[in-house]
Amino acid sequence: MGRVTERRRTLRIRDGAVSSRADTLVAEEPLEIRLNGKPLAITMRTPGDDFALAAGFLVSEGVIAEGGEVQSIVYCAGATADGVNTYNVVDVKLAPGVVVPDITLERNVYTTSSCGLCGKASLDAVRTTTRHPVGETPPVRVTPELLSALPDRLRAAQKVFDRTGGLHAAALFSEEGELLDVREDVGRHNAVDKLVGRALTDGRLPLSRAVLLVSGRASFELAQKAVMAGIPVLAAVSAPSSLAVDLAAESGLTLVGFLRGPSMNVYAGEHRIALEAGVH
Repeated sequence: MGRVTERRRTLRIRDGAVSSRADTLVAEEPLEIRLNGKPLAITMRTPGDDFALAAGFLVSEGVIAEGGEVQSIVYCAGATADGVNTYNVVDVKLAPGVVVPDITLERNVYTTSSCGLCGKASLDAVRTTTRHPVGETPPVRVTPELLSALPDRLRAAQKVFDRTGGLHAAALFSEEGELLDVREDVGRHNAVDKLVGRALTDGRLPLSRAVLLVSGRASFELAQKAVMAGIPVLAAVSAPSSLAVDLAAESGLTLVGFLRGPSMNVYAGEHRIALEAGVH
């Protein structure tokens, strides 16, 4: 299997002083995801947790919603002409009786924020496809103080980032602020899929009492992934997109952006934020 990091020679220039040394870089390789033997998608990712990534991707696509719907996930041997297993192709076989949706149509409708389709079509597709509506989750309330502590906890858990400085991260926290899981990847959407896929295989979907924190911004795609996994609260250290806010408002997702220390903006779902009496 591919390595999470690789070494490359670099020329270092510091205050006029020149030296040569090896630098640790995050690995980036393509992963082809097949469904019942048929190619479905290719994503650039950091190798590792590939089965979880594939499972989480299928949750985001609305193909599966619980672990029992997956029969097996395997690496495909013979992915190259000489028959070598590159560990860059995985095949997900669904359990007998699980209906495969029209993947091409569904993915063209709502997978990415850059698909070029109108926002209304994207919002409607996610709302009608999810089997874990966040608006129907048990009541979850989190304080601003709890949220403000989460970025430091995420940063402390980013082991590969410390070595490379080149990874995004996503983490699941309990409503009490306990770190449940953290994943890193060159793509923040992949990091979320790895979290969701792991939860699926562990039988923990829907994540109806969890808080999802992502490094960077909150795109429509990340809001979509939260909604599809039944996650009621999505927080990001940077800005959300306008369509992410629209999706949060439509679906009942609590969306927090610019989470930096004690400061944050709540863009939707403020009913889950436990404010002191008299604070508006």
